[in-house]
Amino acid sequence: MSHRDPRIFMWAQAVELLDQVERQHRHQTFRPAAGHSRPSWEPPVDVFETAGEYRICVALPGVRGDQLQVLLDGRTLVIGGERSFPVAQGEEALVHRLELPYGRFERRIDLPPTVAGIGHREFTDGCLLVVLHKG
Repeated sequence: MSHRDPRIFMWAQAVELLDQVERQHRHQTFRPAAGHSRPSWEPPVDVFETAGEYRICVALPGVRGDQLQVLLDGRTLVIGGERSFPVAQGEEALVHRLELPYGRFERRIDLPPTVAGIGHREFTDGCLLVVLHKG
């Protein structure tokens, strides 16, 4: 294949464009948006079933317990809240890497008809444990 092969040329252009975008992202200033009410991310969950209950573990590192809502909506468990951005509102920050999601979150988990209600919940080490009793 010669240097004039269009596939090589197109690949080189694509790689250069990706490098440009990455450089731009590294040098952009991040200003957290205020007042967003719609959820922008979903936390991961693990669901376990024992003989008498369901246990749902939700990974929420960096979320304060007072920023959480847990409720049953029919046969759906709804867990919502917000992870605050670690930069004060109105303050600019140069982002070098942004992998953690911030802002409002919501996770909806459809439940089987055997769920009788929420037993208790614990928030420890960045994880929310919700225990649901079976009926």
